[in-house]
Amino acid sequence: MKIMTRYHEEIEASKEDIIYFGSGIPGFPEDKEFINLPLGMDSSFSILQSINNEELGFVIAEPFSFFKEYEFDLDESVITQLKIKDKTDIIIYSIVTLGDSLASSTVNLQAPIIINKRERLGKQAILNTDKYHTKHVLETKKQMGQEG
Repeated sequence: MKIMTRYHEEIEASKEDIIYFGSGIPGFPEDKEFINLPLGMDSSFSILQSINNEELGFVIAEPFSFFKEYEFDLDESVITQLKIKDKTDIIIYSIVTLGDSLASSTVNLQAPIIINKRERLGKQAILNTDKYHTKHVLETKKQMGQEG
């Protein structure tokens, strides 16, 4: 199927590429079907693109690439809803808010995107902790003193 996207223009996608968000994403309850479009082979970033709304595409990143200490427990309700049987079935992303530069961009660690890649189910989970918030400054390897 062909879909129009916010950042990649028209692309070809298959049904196997679709990730179903049963409740949508907070603020966008009508949009339930998304695809994940990498921004390059070596990029930590990708686009979570609605297949029904070309204007709805979130820049996302695997938070562990930037925040090595990031950890949380999933609520049993999320595990059940996403039919998670093994932790190797899940991928975790965070929504990135782009600033004028990468150094001024932020990442939402309070509400990670959880995807069961085996079942193609997703959910944005709101963590019940004050350890994380919605605007952590995105740290690059260079900022952390690791050239790479």
